[in-house]
Formats: sequence, structure tokens, C-alpha cells
Amino acid sequence: MQVIKRNGSFVEYDPSKIKIAIEKANKETDALERASEAEIKEILNYILSLGKKRLLVEDIQDIIEKKLMEYGHFDLAKKYIIYRYTRELVRKANTTDLAIKELIDGESEYWNTENSNKNARVVTTQRDYIAGITSTDITRRFLLTPDIVAAHDEGIIHFHDADYFAQNALHNCDLINLEDMLQNGTMINDVMIEKPHRFLTAMTIATQIITAVNSSQYGGVTVTMTHLAPFVRDSYNFYLNKYRERNLSEELCKKFAEEDTRKEVKDGVQTFQYQVNSMTTTNGQAPFLSVCMYLGETTEYKKELAMIVEEILNQRTQGMKNEKGVYITPAFPKLLYVLEEDNIKEDSPYYYLTELACKCTAKRMVPDYISEKVMKQYKIDQNGNGQCYPCMGCRSFLTPYVDKDGKPKYYGRFNQGVVTINLVDVALSADKNQEEFWKIFDERLELCHRALQIRHKRLSNATSDVAPILWQHGALARLKKGESIHELLHGGYSTISLGYAGLYECVKFMTDHSHTDNGVGKEFGLKVMQHMVDKCNEWKAKENIDYSVYGTPIESTTYKFSKCLKRRFGTIKGITDRSYITNSYHVPVFEEIDAFTKLKLESEFQRLSPGGAISYVEAPNLTNNLDAVMQVVKFIYDNIMYAEINSKSDYCLACGFDGEMKIDDNLEWYCPNCGNRDHNKLNVARRTCGYIGTNFWNKGRTQEIKERVIHLDNKDA
Repeated sequence: MQVIKRNGSFVEYDPSKIKIAIEKANKETDALERASEAEIKEILNYILSLGKKRLLVEDIQDIIEKKLMEYGHFDLAKKYIIYRYTRELVRKANTTDLAIKELIDGESEYWNTENSNKNARVVTTQRDYIAGITSTDITRRFLLTPDIVAAHDEGIIHFHDADYFAQNALHNCDLINLEDMLQNGTMINDVMIEKPHRFLTAMTIATQIITAVNSSQYGGVTVTMTHLAPFVRDSYNFYLNKYRERNLSEELCKKFAEEDTRKEVKDGVQTFQYQVNSMTTTNGQAPFLSVCMYLGETTEYKKELAMIVEEILNQRTQGMKNEKGVYITPAFPKLLYVLEEDNIKEDSPYYYLTELACKCTAKRMVPDYISEKVMKQYKIDQNGNGQCYPCMGCRSFLTPYVDKDGKPKYYGRFNQGVVTINLVDVALSADKNQEEFWKIFDERLELCHRALQIRHKRLSNATSDVAPILWQHGALARLKKGESIHELLHGGYSTISLGYAGLYECVKFMTDHSHTDNGVGKEFGLKVMQHMVDKCNEWKAKENIDYSVYGTPIESTTYKFSKCLKRRFGTIKGITDRSYITNSYHVPVFEEIDAFTKLKLESEFQRLSPGGAISYVEAPNLTNNLDAVMQVVKFIYDNIMYAEINSKSDYCLACGFDGEMKIDDNLEWYCPNCGNRDHNKLNVARRTCGYIGTNFWNKGRTQEIKERVIHLDNKDA
């Protein structure tokens, strides 16, 4: 039997939907008035016994009400009528009302899996999402042009973070200038925060700054421990003077001062870690934070910085306790460890820190590694000097910049936002015709360009008053009250990103080869990347806005793009037959390739992604094979700017199994030891797309995780 819906479409009769509706009304009724399972079954059978080929949905609902009253369930029938009326109101309301109701009821697959570090069931996250749904509605109806909205809906492009776009003052991500804020003081919620004089105090203030900054934007933030190192010396001098006042020998004074300082560094790092993971921003999650550990940023405070780095690595290797008191892998902060001459060789003075970093990576999947050597080859500033600096959040990199005094500047700069092009759609739309491909590619790039211009223009309306901690109190600037941020959006001070996704599928469809093939596939892939770089340079030259190519960390969007491609082009073997498309320039997760070949190949594409990108290798448990980790780390130093090593770090709260959780053929997570499938009793940590996710993922990303092959075997070392 078919059911005629209110919009005139036909669907197959599904008795389970009727059963659910009656059961919901049942829950609102006294126990004695409720319909029994047998009565519900009789109603369902009665509808089928009518022998109708088609029934209007309204007629079915009339039958249900009549039968409930025949059974004497008058109160239940009334509740069902109210339920039916409520659903009618929702249907007649706009999509915003429906989206909010689905979110609150926990029925929205999209919002439940939108971000693997957000729990859509808790009120703080729901509050952010409700605001986001409203913002998205306003953005679609008033702020974007119809062709951009249509292209976004069709998965041709993706206009990122529409859930924050209604507010014209929100930007994406940045490098917080902690040095300015700590050394010169700052303001948080109209309270003056003066310069601290001890490391522990400085670390506490740093977490408050991070939370406040993260709440004033929507992307990730990065701080460097170099800005905290001077306060270690302040603490040391405090203790040294204290012991000198006791008339102890200078040798004992220094010994005791050193011991007390190390204890304070330990306490300070612990405070920092607890604060970051226990605080909640207005986005409904812990601060999306990366912490940079780069010895080359200082000469004066290198010893103090090394002390901080050592403690961070030790504590992160240990992990944080879950509700069972078991140490597990936290998602944040993401750690960035810079490889340099002082820490990469066995006889280097800080090689011991790299050994600790490898141990931490094997156990907790962080830190990620930045090669100073390679980055200085990629990032050449206006003075002709190679530069090294961290990413903002998980992978967004600034472009080189020197200030009016001719000095390199990175902390205090930011990214304006992202629009991503679906490269797979370009290829499929061209239907293998090379000439048509480049024509469509240019049309889609211009569509992205116009969408990025809208982002830029909306942000340019902001004044410093909208987020004082950012624009007035040192996080990004020291502007006057009411002053426009317009100047900071031009001249290369900030970037704006042209994202891209699905390079592998694009190249595969157009050439019948993977971009991993040293031939036509790789050549075409590099040509596609260079074309995007050239377009960004062209726009930048005309507008004095720093457009930059960015390897998008699409999480939920990889699933959306996949569904859109299937709808537009059908199922094409090897191209659209999965529930995800490949992130940025990455080698597809299912392609067999060893770690070193993968990193070397991807380095060529990473160079053409100056706005940000990260490569990775997938590994098994390497906690007993740190030599293998070190081998990869040294290879990263010589060959690629930014990369990570992904392992597994899970725990089953039901049985205590401390090992890798599995995914079955239905894309459901389970414990291989006891079979537990309750997400609330599984601690699972996986790299999602540059950062660690711990709240599970949509079906597309879950399938991608399931199909990942191992690039580094324990036998490879």
C-alpha cells in the first residue's frame, strides 16, 4: 500500500511510524488509559485489511483516532490529536523551527555528528547549535546570493560556518599574541589583568585568555609556550631570593630554587591542562586550542622553554583520567612540536625532548611535527628570509609577513574564513573533457571568489568594540574603542582561504590514474593545485586581500559532498561509491602505500597549499617500538613541512579493555572484548582531519575511518 503525503508524493506504507506516534501519545497519558501492544497491532492490521492501494496520510490519522476511541482510550485519542496538531504546526513553520525541534529531540543526524568534539545532548552545545541554526537561516535568506546558496546546497561548493556568519564580527582562527597580553596586561570582562610575576599565575591567566578569545570567534587558536618561558625565570628568581634571605650558601640557594621552580612548572602545566579541558567556551566545547613548542623562537629563555616542553610532553603522555579513573587520550590541546637542528640529531642538546615527543605520539597521537628546515624553504618573507611559525588551530597557516619596522610578525594575526570547492564535482561535470574541465573549474573558482568577497565585506563592517579582548586588549591588536578592523583585513596581515576537497577523485576520474602515480595522474593533480594558487595570487594582486589555498579539514562536509555527488551523478565505481570523499590532496585512505613514500609524495602537494594543510601516516600501536616513530619523525624533518602520526587510543568503560575499538559492517562501533556498543561507555579517540575527535562521527567519516590502511607497520622500523 502507498501513502499519499501532503505534498502529493507517494511513499510506501510504514507501520512503524504509526506505532511510534501512538507510543509518544501513550507516554503523555495515564497508565490505565494507554493502548496496549495488542491494540496498537490491531490498529496497524486494520489499516492494511482495508485493502486500499493508496491512502491519504490524513485519512490514516483519522482512522487511528477513531479506533482509539472505539477502544475507550478517549484521553489517548485526545493526546494523539494534540500530537498530530503539533506536527502540523512544525510542518507549516519554516525549516529553522524543524531543525531546532530535531536538535532538541535528539533526532538530527546532522547536528548529532556535526562535530566530533561537541556533544549535541548537553545544553551548552545545544544553545550554540540553536543560535547556529538561526544564523544559518539568516545567512541563506539575507546574506548570500541565490546562486551561492544553490551551489552550497548542491555540494558544488561549501560556505563554511554559516552558523556563525550572521554576526559580522566573527572570524575563523588565529595566533594569540600572549606575549603582548601577559607582558603589557589585558582586560577580560572589563577586569584589568596585570602582568603576572610567577609562572603558575601566568599559566592560569593564559587559560582565561584562551577561553575568552575562543569565545569571540569560531575557529581554532594557537599559543606558543615561548611566551610563557620568561615567567619560569621570574619564578626561579623569586625562589632564589627567598633562599638567599635565609643565609644559605649560593650553591644550596640555586639547588633549592631549581627544585621549587621545577615543581611550579609541573603544577603550572597541570593547571593549564585541567583548565583547558574543563572550561567551556560559548561554542559549547572546550577551547579549540593548539600549543606550539618551538625552541628556535628564543635564545634568551631556551632553558626555561625546554623545561616547560618537557613537562607538557610528560603529562600529555600520561593522559587524563576518565570517569573510571583510567588515563585516556584528551582531544585538546593539540600539541605542535617543531623539529630543528637543536633537537633532531642524537648529539643535539635537546634530542631528549624529541624522544619524549615520540613516546607521547605513540601513546596519545600528539604532538604533530613541523619541520623548521622545510618550512623555511616554503615560507619566504618579503626580506627574502625563510620563516617558521605554527598553524592556527589544526592546519590553517598564515603567509609570511613583515611589519612596518621590517620585522616578521605572526602572533596577533588571523584568518577571515573559508569557502571550499568540490573538485570531484568539477571533474564529473566536465565528463572527462579536458577543455570543459578548465572552463568549469574557472567558473566554480569565481563562484568561490564571490563567496569569499562576501565573507570579507561582512567582516570589514566590524569595529574593535565587538570583541574588545581581540581588537583592543592585545590578542590580535590594540585598537582604540570604536576603531574599524578594516586595515587588518588587507595587506597580508590576515588571510582568507580558498579550500578544496577531493583532489584524488578529481584526478582519478579525469585521467584514470591516482595522483600518486608518477605520471599523468600526479602531473594533472599538481596542475590543478597550481591553478588554484595562481587564481589566489591574481585576486590578491587586484584587491590587496591575502587569498590563500587551503586543504580543508572537512568533517561532516565529506559526507554531504558524497551524498550530493551520488544524487547529481549516480554511483560511479571508485569515485562516488563511498560515503565520503578524500580530504584535500591526501592519498585516499584505502590505497596501499608505505609511510615514507606517502609523506614524500604529499610534500609536493603540501607546498602548493600555502594557506594550510597537514599530512599523516596511519600506524598501529607503537608504544613498544619508539624507534619506528623516531624514524618517521626524522623523515618528516627532511622532507615535509607539517605531518602527524595516527595511532589508536581507546578504552571500554563496560569491561575495562584498553585497546582498539572496532567498526562493524553497519558502521557501528563496538568493543572487540565484550561486544559493548553503547557510545556512552566507549572512549574512542581518532584523528578526524588534523585534530583528535572523541564524540564519534557521521556515517561518511566513520566509513573513512574503517577503511584506513596502515602505512607504518611495526616491522618497517
